[in-house]
Amino acid sequence: MRAFWADTRAPNGSYCAGSWVTRRYRSGSSSSQPDTTTTDTGRLMDTSDLNTGHPSKIGGFATRIGLLVTTNIAVIALFTFVASIFGLDPQSIIGLTIFAALFGFGGSLVSLALSKKIAKRSTGAAVIENPRSQTEQWLLDTVARLARDAGIDTPEVAIYDSPIPNAFATGAKRNDALVAVSIGLLRQMKVEEVEAVLAHEVAHVANGDMVTLTLIQGVLNTFVILISRIIANVVVSDRGGRGTYFIVVIVLQMILGFFASMIVAWFSRRREFRADAGSGQLTSNPQMVSALQALQRQHTEDTLPDEVAAFGIRSSTATGVRKLFSSHPPLEERIAALQR
Repeated sequence: MRAFWADTRAPNGSYCAGSWVTRRYRSGSSSSQPDTTTTDTGRLMDTSDLNTGHPSKIGGFATRIGLLVTTNIAVIALFTFVASIFGLDPQSIIGLTIFAALFGFGGSLVSLALSKKIAKRSTGAAVIENPRSQTEQWLLDTVARLARDAGIDTPEVAIYDSPIPNAFATGAKRNDALVAVSIGLLRQMKVEEVEAVLAHEVAHVANGDMVTLTLIQGVLNTFVILISRIIANVVVSDRGGRGTYFIVVIVLQMILGFFASMIVAWFSRRREFRADAGSGQLTSNPQMVSALQALQRQHTEDTLPDEVAAFGIRSSTATGVRKLFSSHPPLEERIAALQR
């Protein structure tokens, strides 16, 4: 049995306002036509006719290590070539600083510019363009209203196929963003809780969190690239050769990147509190608290791809030192902040 929001017909044949309906499926095939009866206790949305795509895996750990090494080789080769054209000494502080800033910010800005495409591809999120159900229409209308109240243009609204309740927002600009929710969120949360989650994501967009996080990442990338090469120039003698220099640079970037990740994670946790508060202003604090408590009841590990995991709403279950690298604060801390 499943409850969902649907239109019903009046005796004269016209459509009435939506009402909660419960579907009772006959035993046997799940594709059997359902019987429907109205009820006042339904809480879930109809997700039987929602359009979702198929996620594309972007690569595992080995692939990322390979990309890191390949990128560093390409970066060094490209910078050496460009420096030779402009007569810039790659070993000078000025040359290294320009190099570090160019590639430190360059990678972050490219990732930001492609964030919507990467998110859609990695999660299989399907953007709602022509609503095919009452649920899709409700999602569009709700996000449009929340965006208007937050003072931004309406983001694209998408649904992705995952049984885990979650949602995320991304995009390079406040007025050209994407808000996506999982099927699991729509199935397992009350309507007012889904609204609070949508408000949380709209608040992220209105706060410009994606851009700010990118700038912080760019600054830290610049320092990591610059400092790793300065240290490598000091440590590696002329006899060490370019191969030794390259290995030292890679090792130092990994070590310094480790600490830079903690700074990025700290800021990410701060922005979650701000987005929760923004949701409370767009809806109400009790409504957002209810949504977080609903997430608290979920004990299944999240499956949101790494590419967009930092933009999801669910909190990490990391403990100990691992909490320093968590992009989200514990749910109990977020709930306590809203209740104060």
